[in-house]
Amino acid sequence: MLSTEDLVKAGLYDSEEAVIQDGLRCLLQVRPGLRLELAVYWYQTEDISLGKAANLAGVSFEQMKEVLRSRGIQLRLGPETREEALEEVATLRRHLRGQSG
Repeated sequence: MLSTEDLVKAGLYDSEEAVIQDGLRCLLQVRPGLRLELAVYWYQTEDISLGKAANLAGVSFEQMKEVLRSRGIQLRLGPETREEALEEVATLRRHLRGQSG
């Protein structure tokens, strides 16, 4: 059975941690539902803002709000820090650029 150690020994990765990180990144790309669930979880535990949750989930700001509302999760509207405000602006800009093209 293939192991992370095999990939490192073959020279394909520098470390087992790099194998795991790449595997997780690929898993989240292939299974977008996992991205959404992770975004909801992180939002609930207050580790990320609504804008960051939307970005992680690959949905618009409004779609993320609807997902959270449909699950009965109270929205924390308005950024608490300047960094959060800038992240939300960047997320909205990415979404708007995606709609115009």
